Amino acid sequence: MPDTIISRCEAKGLRMTDQRRVIARVLQDSDDHPDVEELYTRASAVDPRISLATVYRTVKLFEESGILEKHEFGDGRARYEDAERDHHDHLIDLNSGAVIEFCDPEIEALQEKIAEKLGYRLKGHRLELYGVPLKKR
Repeated sequence: MPDTIISRCEAKGLRMTDQRRVIARVLQDSDDHPDVEELYTRASAVDPRISLATVYRTVKLFEESGILEKHEFGDGRARYEDAERDHHDHLIDLNSGAVIEFCDPEIEALQEKIAEKLGYRLKGHRLELYGVPLKKR
């Protein structure tokens, strides 16, 4: 069975209603970091019976179950992504709000080195960079 949000929810014993399945599929298909309102827009396009309250409750349940990871990028909106995605960091464009994913081996190695220097073995981290585009001349 492929590793999907739905399969992980089922493995954790969560009751998967039809509406929760729609929301899980929308999340699975997202390649961005949608907030609840955006998830609602996408999910209600698939099933118009889904309410905003259902999306809020489902996202909270998925987050508490470790299925989703919550991000707050300083714009007042909580955004979500699959907690099982490959590791990456984020660069947030302060002008547009765009969230750019990246992974840099040098940064990863430096973080490991810093943790080791301080007497720790790194078990995880989250890096968020905030910036504005460089002006073109």
